[in-house]
Amino acid sequence: MNHNTPLSPRPLRHLSDVQLRVLTTAQLRSQGVSPADINAQCRPGGTWQQLLPGVYLLRPGPATSEERLHAVLLYAARSPVAEPSVPAQPGAGEPHAPLRYADAMITGLAALALHRFSSAPPLLSLDRIDVLVPRLRRLRSTGCVRIVRTPGMPEPEQITGIPVAPVPRALADAVADLADAGVVRRLLTEAVRGGHCEPAAVVKELTQARLLSRPHVVDAVDSLLAEGRAIAEDRLYRMVHEHGLPDPVWNVDLRLPGGPHLGGLDAYWPDHAVALELDTRASRQDDDAMWSEYARKREHLERLGITVVHITPKKLRDSMEQQATVVRTALMASADRDPAAYVVVLPR
Repeated sequence: MNHNTPLSPRPLRHLSDVQLRVLTTAQLRSQGVSPADINAQCRPGGTWQQLLPGVYLLRPGPATSEERLHAVLLYAARSPVAEPSVPAQPGAGEPHAPLRYADAMITGLAALALHRFSSAPPLLSLDRIDVLVPRLRRLRSTGCVRIVRTPGMPEPEQITGIPVAPVPRALADAVADLADAGVVRRLLTEAVRGGHCEPAAVVKELTQARLLSRPHVVDAVDSLLAEGRAIAEDRLYRMVHEHGLPDPVWNVDLRLPGGPHLGGLDAYWPDHAVALELDTRASRQDDDAMWSEYARKREHLERLGITVVHITPKKLRDSMEQQATVVRTALMASADRDPAAYVVVLPR
């Protein structure tokens, strides 16, 4: 064998094609490839190249996006292992079992690109790929890898065999490295408008990352909350009309005659004394205090004989028919209740 003869790791049949092209020193050594052979193959004019410390691409030429992602995960993961493979059907080829990259997942702009955000740059255009690891992992950023640490790892989503941070976490990690207010606003808006997540989840992650002290992030969050509110209201209108509910009065304030203000409501059925409130809370500081305000208003209205239906934007998005049933049940049950106190209904 001479130094230009490719060394094949093909005995690693549990790996996919791209995982056979991107391997670690440990994987190569397990197949009998010595460090001297690795160094020889990676010399100028050789057929291999080192992408990251201890991670090699077993072909010449620029790495593809998929190869770069697997290289980053191999560098950052703790002892990648193969998932159990599914037995092959008769006549089928050897099945591939994806690697399980322990304690590492793609985050930031690269994750948003994998989540198919049109406002995120293409993977190949990214100079750095963010990878999320536990806070105590002893790793350093190098080459195209930027290490992002967290005290608690979220549950990753699998996209084409790649573990990817959920959209809210990926957004927070991307925003932490962005100074362009327009880019931040477009990313946050697409997250909600594209149905990837609700505003409250994004704001929670931004708060935990301590990013709401940045003026351009605060401005983007204000736009995000307005966008999320508008989308939730539109879904609420659709729920009423598509599921045959009686028309309520929309966006009203309730007051006792000559008495105090009782609070604003998104929808109210006066003949049934049923109120509906959209919970679009996205607290930036004290969520407990805001929830207490919601609870006090609900208790006050129910003491007056008004049934309050509480719906979140996520429930409207994921289970609209079920939420319509909840409202219909409350309307039907009004005939069996004592009459509610008289309240004044005013436009909000």
